[in-house]
Amino acid sequence: MIATRPVGDLHVSAIGMGAMTITQRPDADVAQGVRAVHAAVEAGITLFDTADAYGPSGEMGVNERALIAALREHPDALERVIIATKGGHTRGPEATWGIDGSPEYLARAARESAQRLGLDALPLFQHHRPDPRVPYAESMGALRQLVEDGVVQRLGVSNVGVDQLQVAIDILGAHLVSVQNEYSLPQRASEPVLRLCEERGLAFFAWGPLGGRAAAKSIADASAALSGVASRYGASPQRIALAWLLGRSPAMIPIPGASRPESVRDSAMSPSLMLDDEDRRMLDGVVQ
Repeated sequence: MIATRPVGDLHVSAIGMGAMTITQRPDADVAQGVRAVHAAVEAGITLFDTADAYGPSGEMGVNERALIAALREHPDALERVIIATKGGHTRGPEATWGIDGSPEYLARAARESAQRLGLDALPLFQHHRPDPRVPYAESMGALRQLVEDGVVQRLGVSNVGVDQLQVAIDILGAHLVSVQNEYSLPQRASEPVLRLCEERGLAFFAWGPLGGRAAAKSIADASAALSGVASRYGASPQRIALAWLLGRSPAMIPIPGASRPESVRDSAMSPSLMLDDEDRRMLDGVVQ
């Protein structure tokens, strides 16, 4: 059983699964992605993160459909897990990325995500990224309206700074339960946001907890300290990095992406790995 951490009124596994990678490439192995999702469920992971804009093309909803299809194939999975999705990014020709934080777009995006996922209301809907063309307060007001309309049960924000998070707190109140920002051994720019999450009782979902897709496989090559700690514990460098993250804050919930069952199972063991103080200090000192 994986240890749990609070997300508002919920308790989810202390490590989540980022589903983006199961459809990230045009040549993604669909069957392997399904096996990865099933491995996560069987390992006790109960938080799955997706977004309407995740996929290898300009088509919206690719990842959401792939994730829900995989979960439906596993007995009782949908009764045990929480699906967190995001809206506010768009995709265009040749898979280009855009941003739309307008209230009209966010309202439509949330409803379309709920329809794709087959849910009466989204358990957790996260604003994907601030839109510089739209006052942040207007985007947050749209999110609050989604709760009042019964489309969404809980809210989160992503890729925010402290000032934006404070606006979200002021407008969303108790409906706001999570923040999703990049955070890893080499990338700690969101430390002030993490500490504000602690103060306000918000969960902090760390995306890119292994440094991103390209860096995850060779994470130990960039840090002799990480490689040395991994050798001492007889664990993968990836599991050590996730265990370090979990020790940074009780609000922290890393959401590593994975497309292979083996990676998922390894990540799921990180909450039970307790680093000693000396090793934690060594990793704290990794150059950022």
